[in-house]
Amino acid sequence: MEVTAVILAAGEGTRMRSATPKVLQPLAGRPMIQHCLDAVTALVTQPPVVVVGHGSEAVRQAVGASARFAIQEKQLGTAHAVQAAESLLRDKADLLLVINADLPLVLPETYKNLLEAQKNNAGALALLTADSTEARSFGRIVRDAAGRVIAIVEEAQATPQQLALTELNVGAYCFDAEWLWQALRRIQLSPKGEYYLTDIVAVAEADGKQVATVPLLEAEEAVGVNNRVHLAEAEAVVRRRINTYWMLEGVTLIHPETTYIEAQVKIGRDTVIYPNTTLQGETRIGEGCAIGPNAIVRDTTIGDRCVVLASVLEGAVLEDDVDIGPFGHLRQGAHLAQGVHMGNFGEVKRSYLGRGTKMGHFSYIGDAHIGENVNIGAGTITCNHDGVRKNRTEIGDNAFIGSDTMLVAPVKLGKGARTGAGAVVTKDVPANTLVVGVPAHPPNRSKEDEGD
Repeated sequence: MEVTAVILAAGEGTRMRSATPKVLQPLAGRPMIQHCLDAVTALVTQPPVVVVGHGSEAVRQAVGASARFAIQEKQLGTAHAVQAAESLLRDKADLLLVINADLPLVLPETYKNLLEAQKNNAGALALLTADSTEARSFGRIVRDAAGRVIAIVEEAQATPQQLALTELNVGAYCFDAEWLWQALRRIQLSPKGEYYLTDIVAVAEADGKQVATVPLLEAEEAVGVNNRVHLAEAEAVVRRRINTYWMLEGVTLIHPETTYIEAQVKIGRDTVIYPNTTLQGETRIGEGCAIGPNAIVRDTTIGDRCVVLASVLEGAVLEDDVDIGPFGHLRQGAHLAQGVHMGNFGEVKRSYLGRGTKMGHFSYIGDAHIGENVNIGAGTITCNHDGVRKNRTEIGDNAFIGSDTMLVAPVKLGKGARTGAGAVVTKDVPANTLVVGVPAHPPNRSKEDEGD
């Protein structure tokens, strides 16, 4: 049986008051529509179809090759939006899930239940429902005396008696595809000038087709996103789900309420996440680490048994047994090898620090390659920018860089080289050589020789 999904993502979302299309608003670090795609991916046998309209090019770029696209040229309602996918899907699918992209909290298990309900339903469709006194602008499910669903009434058109109904239409459906395409043409224009997909129930009733209903697994799945308040509600739900998942996977969150973990982050067991910590993007954290408090880690790979205390890491790599902080900053391209120690108020950018290297505090290393077991004294600066280009600094194994050393790139220091406190190194330093002063020179060199 061929199954696919149509995701309705053409609306403008004016209540978001944003230049970004509503379906691309970030939720746990991913576009809202991506959560919908993730929820149905394992259930379909064909790539989903995303119906786009407002901001179509941006939506296409964000979704990429994970879906096909249909364009709703004019915003004439949800039924009209589904029709936009007909040319792609007619005679190519047996069952069709139709969902709204602004319902990002519906669980994959719920959609599976919806799909199974329609597989077992001799009628035309199954739909998701919620039983709640908080209507959230959802349409009301109307049943006859026998309990059969005979209509969905939109809130704007509902009578006072209908508004009192607590069974709500969530806005997700599974259709017999062959029946759907001809039924859509029989939906009448609403007083608002749109074709409502909810009116499909009345068409099914006219055809004598049974409508099955499936309740949500969790009430919070019904949170639809129409404005920033709703977006914050959805964010809280997703964050709680993510945090719960990682705790059950063996990660300790000292204070889950102040721990922000985005959807794509991966964390090893026995790692402890302390309060006020944010983990973002493609971050990967190994086992037995201590992260935080007050850490921000973005698109960074962290090995096992690392400590990150009150620091900011962006696009960096930490091998095993690295410790950093407090108040360290690793920028794009920073790579700290096994056992590196980086103290407070240090910054590293586009640089490699070799195994066992110690970078105490108040130092900046940029565009550099540092060997193993190097001591980088407090206040060391790689002067990597000459006003036009960035230049490299290379330091060999077992070198000792004295406090307040200025390394004016491009410059190389050989293995075992040493600099005195306050040295300004403007020329390469041979292996096992000590240089001191401004500009740095061997200590037995006289001032008269400096001009040679």
